[in-house]
This record gives sequence, structure tokens and C-alpha cells, in this order.
Amino acid sequence: MIRKSISELLGTFALVFCGTGAMVIDKETGGGVSHVGVAITFGLIVMAMIYSLGEISGAHLNPAVSIAFTLAGRLPVKALGYYIVSQIFGAFLASMTLKLLFPSNELLGATLPAGAALQSFALEFILTYFLMLVIINVATGSKEQGLFAGIAIGSVVLLEAMFAGPICGASMNPARSLAPAVVSGHTEALWVYLIAPVAGAASVIPTWKYLNHKG
Repeated sequence: MIRKSISELLGTFALVFCGTGAMVIDKETGGGVSHVGVAITFGLIVMAMIYSLGEISGAHLNPAVSIAFTLAGRLPVKALGYYIVSQIFGAFLASMTLKLLFPSNELLGATLPAGAALQSFALEFILTYFLMLVIINVATGSKEQGLFAGIAIGSVVLLEAMFAGPICGASMNPARSLAPAVVSGHTEALWVYLIAPVAGAASVIPTWKYLNHKG
């Protein structure tokens, strides 16, 4: 479990450091990365971590994904706490590193609704639902299987960040939102990004069980 915990910590650190780091650098350079560049960065780092760490821990990098895998019976309940703590710790290390590197940056890549909080809640729920639907159908147990699993999952992250990012931030990940919100002090809409992704990912499990029922 120690190896899996370290894997999740490193993977989530990389996700938050590169993904929110792209947002920070885009702000620091006056749009040098661009929204498209940020979306691509998130998709590529997810894909890279799945291929790098998938055989060790499954490269969940996301408490909502780990909770959904537990509900599906594909991640032992006793392992869930280790995964979530490791993911959150990795995310906080990344946000604190970015704070040290860019102390004047206000948001540090925090996700904030562009409109109504309920609008972003609905978007985050739907986005995470479809992300988890892809993840659970290209994964076996807690290990990502197959040559194209990383491409499929990374592409969904990129796609959803591309079109929904300007409105809700397209987090789909409580750890990714929690760390920059707390470190930057912008926690005003944090509940959206803690509850909606977990609810969206968990809602996939009944669908997945029904679609894959043999009988």
C-alpha cells in the first residue's frame, strides 16, 4: 500500500502542478499559454501519469474516481483512505510549490464559477459522470489496462476542459480544486467542486452495472 500511496501522491502532484501551473503561467504571461493550452496540458499530464503509474496504483489521481471504484467493488474499502489522503497531500504539495514560485498570483489555478454556482455544479456533475464512465470502461480493477486507456481518459479530460473550462473550470476532481482554493484563500465556491464530482462519479456505477449485466 505504501507504493500505491506514493504513486497516487506523485501522480496527483504532477496533475496539479502542471495543470494549475499552466493556468498560473498563463496569467503571469498575459495569455501566453491560452485556454486551449491549459486544456491540452491537463489532458496530456493525465495521459502521461496513467502510462507512468497505472500499473502501480491505477493512477486515479482523483478522490471521486477512487470513491467510485470502491462503490464498484474494484478498490478495497481499506485502501480508499490511503488513496484519498495521498491524492490530497500531493495536490497540496503542488499548490504550495506554485505559491512559492509565483507568490503574487492570486488564484493559483483555483476553480471558480463564471456564473451561478448551481450552473457550475450541474456542469461538474455531468462532466465527471462522463469522465468516470470512460474510466471504468477502460479499466480492470484498479489497474488501467490496454494500450489506449491513457489516450481515452486524457482525451476526455482535454475535451471537457476545452469547452466547459471557461464556465466552471472543468475540475472533475476534488483534490485538484481543494488545494489551490485553500492555499490561495479562495474557498467561496469550494463546495461545488467537492460535492459535484463525487456525486457525478458515484452515479456512474449503477449505469455501468446495468450496461455490463450478463443475463
